[in-house]
Amino acid sequence: MFGPVLRGDKVTLRPADDADPPRFVPWFADMEVTRYLGRRSAVALYQEVEYFRKAGESKDDVVWIIEAEGEAIGATGIHRIDWVSAHGTTGIVIGRPDAWGKGYASEAMALRTRYAFRELNLRKLVTEVFAENVASRRALEKTGYRTVGIRREHFWSGGAWHDVWLGEVLRSEWEERSG
Repeated sequence: MFGPVLRGDKVTLRPADDADPPRFVPWFADMEVTRYLGRRSAVALYQEVEYFRKAGESKDDVVWIIEAEGEAIGATGIHRIDWVSAHGTTGIVIGRPDAWGKGYASEAMALRTRYAFRELNLRKLVTEVFAENVASRRALEKTGYRTVGIRREHFWSGGAWHDVWLGEVLRSEWEERSG
């Protein structure tokens, strides 16, 4: 499913529309954008159209487009939601390199986390990122995620093995921090 519109100071999370799939094709062809995504091949437009169709129909995923200054810059979501055990796996991509380092990902993560806990009534969010992706780790930790482990030499990409950082945020801890 697509999430509702969520507004922050810097970003807006909104449902995808028909103009969005074509944006992702050049983003995912850029090896600098995908270096921490664990994918090393580009996508075709029909694949992105199909991804967004499936996301919109999913009962276990919530997906948003991230906008900053009126332009789509990426996407975020809560995936593989286990409604009985009340947890899901989060992910984010900022596809426009000119939007990196401006706090957009941190705010998108904060909006997504608030929605997960306050609206979906989830009790835990989990994520994983390449250990050397310091910017994503910092944004996640700022949002309340804590280190729960490292998967050593877990992913092959760019001619090398990479460790994967595992993080979680519990609703109870997030509520304490959020007041």
